[in-house]
Amino acid sequence: MKIGKIISVEYDKFRVRLFHSTRNSTVNIDGKVYYFGNIGSYLKTANSSGDSILCEVTAVTDWINTEKSSYSNYDLDSSREVIIKPIGTLAGKDFKMGVGIFPSLYSDVEIVTYDDLDKVLSLSDSKPRNGIHTSISIGQSKSLINYNINLDINKLFNIHTAVLGNSGSGKSNTIAHILHEVYRKTENHANGAKTIIFDANGEYPIAFGDNSGHSAKIDQICYKPNIEDNNENGMMPLYLPYYLMNLDEWLSFLMASERTQKPFWDKVLQECFKFYQIFNSEDDAERFANYVKWKLYQMLFIIVTRIENDTSKMTAAKGAIAKMQETCTQIMLNADSEVFKDLKNYLDICSKLCYVSYGNNNDALANALHDFISDGGNPQYVKLDNNMVIALYDEEKRHSFKQIDEEKAIVVNEEKLKTGQYFDYKFLKIATEIVLMEEEARGNLHIRDFISTLLSRLDYFLENQDCQFMRDQKEMYQSSSDYLDKVFGISDLQERTKQLITIDLSEVGTDVLELLTSVLSRMIFDYRKQKMGHDRRERPVHLILDEAHRYIRKDANYIMRENIFEKIAREGRKYSLYLIISSQRPSELSQTVLSQCGNYIVHRIQNEVDMKYIYSVLPYFSDDYITKIKQAIPGEALIFGNCVPMPLMVKVTKASPAPNSDNCIINEEWFKMEE
Repeated sequence: MKIGKIISVEYDKFRVRLFHSTRNSTVNIDGKVYYFGNIGSYLKTANSSGDSILCEVTAVTDWINTEKSSYSNYDLDSSREVIIKPIGTLAGKDFKMGVGIFPSLYSDVEIVTYDDLDKVLSLSDSKPRNGIHTSISIGQSKSLINYNINLDINKLFNIHTAVLGNSGSGKSNTIAHILHEVYRKTENHANGAKTIIFDANGEYPIAFGDNSGHSAKIDQICYKPNIEDNNENGMMPLYLPYYLMNLDEWLSFLMASERTQKPFWDKVLQECFKFYQIFNSEDDAERFANYVKWKLYQMLFIIVTRIENDTSKMTAAKGAIAKMQETCTQIMLNADSEVFKDLKNYLDICSKLCYVSYGNNNDALANALHDFISDGGNPQYVKLDNNMVIALYDEEKRHSFKQIDEEKAIVVNEEKLKTGQYFDYKFLKIATEIVLMEEEARGNLHIRDFISTLLSRLDYFLENQDCQFMRDQKEMYQSSSDYLDKVFGISDLQERTKQLITIDLSEVGTDVLELLTSVLSRMIFDYRKQKMGHDRRERPVHLILDEAHRYIRKDANYIMRENIFEKIAREGRKYSLYLIISSQRPSELSQTVLSQCGNYIVHRIQNEVDMKYIYSVLPYFSDDYITKIKQAIPGEALIFGNCVPMPLMVKVTKASPAPNSDNCIINEEWFKMEE
């Protein structure tokens, strides 16, 4: 239906004079009512090629002209005009953003019907074929009243998406509604979907529970760190095995210097693994004693060959021996008494050999070290005679120690920890002390001051309640793949379980939040990267990052140096791993992550800093978008990107049940009637 003609053509806007006969702002076409006089509604015109140019109303004016106008020849005596902005060109069923050939003056302007918009959105046939759905409903258009907007599933979910908006603008509702649409398909349920929500505020479990009244139940499992197994909220405790963290993640969590402290912590983890291996053998106490004696022997040998002055040499040696005594005493209390006595005698004899007479040791310690090591066969027993001379004994063991079996010690020393292998965190302290003593023996006397932050962070891991979920383990996992399979149902099996997983992170601190989200995402990314060929496109995984600005920040204070989410944003699509980012502070988000998103659902944002940041990051973001976003009411969103042919202002359908994100009603809480 024609409503007017174009009387002015500019590059970015057309001026339209309405027909005198166009008296109302509504028309009825085939029983459907169309509104065209309101801001944001759609109109269309045609160019000389016969293509339709879809336009959006940006202004409506009314004026009075007493002089007779030539417009009367076109029945344009109406006092009403509208300003329309061209959006794109529809040639047949092919719609493209932008205008190639502009309309001429006095071109007719017509109503955009539902059929027209169906052609533009290319979703006229949204019924499932062979049980495979092609679209989901998101809500109703704000421009074409009562027109339902559907989004193409492939175009929405095969690239990263950002859901942005101020607190209370409707982000959580949008995400919940989208997931409801996916998981509640009554024909051929989404049993191949896998979604993991990092729920920073604990909002989502209630939205996917059994209280919806919907026939299609969602296969949801909810995890929460640091809770009991039998909690009343139906949550499952989440455990993150510390031994599945890689070296870089350890360094980040311990706030260690990557270049200088990385070798130190690598040695600590290796030593910790060796102690774990020792204490999982039959002769654990004897192997431990032999290994510790050998480690001290190595330190003393370095000291006597490195330092020239005997007084300084013996001072350093006595310090190493004393620290070794302190380190080993607690761990050897439960050992066989003979083994414990043997190690104690060894340390005592080493200490006695560190005497200084008139500033001279007379090479007593250096000469004695040669007899500490067995020359093969059965090790003999060593002790001091009255003249401080080392003697070897076959039978007399009193106040003596067994020689070091170097071959066995080297076997232990060659045990190498590989990423993902289990080791017991309880040995981290003794392992750290052993490595510190080795560094001090080599002359690095300020090593303890240098790694003081690392040591404090290690104590935080070992003792703080926030890290309990990392220390406690429900079961031992063979690898990160084994962990992902058992906890998240991510595996190569055809049958998929745990389709929707929510991790409630509302009660963890910032450090733990950053660590947990990064480690889990890195393990999933590593798992997906192992896929080859067609396997990469099977069993996709979607990560929903709630309050993403808390752990995908653009500033330098982020605890994890290498932001795994930036890597996933750049490369995840190749491995069918996708991000859905939700944030109320876009200006604090990583530019890399935000710019890699292909779809944007933007609710109301009134902060000027956030708006400027979005404008700077997104190359096709226009000034008109800013106006729409600022004026949106809660629940409304501007959708643009790959999932829609043109930007759409949509009233998102209310999720039922809704996530737990409603505001407190202050006056009702203040003035409650006492029961």
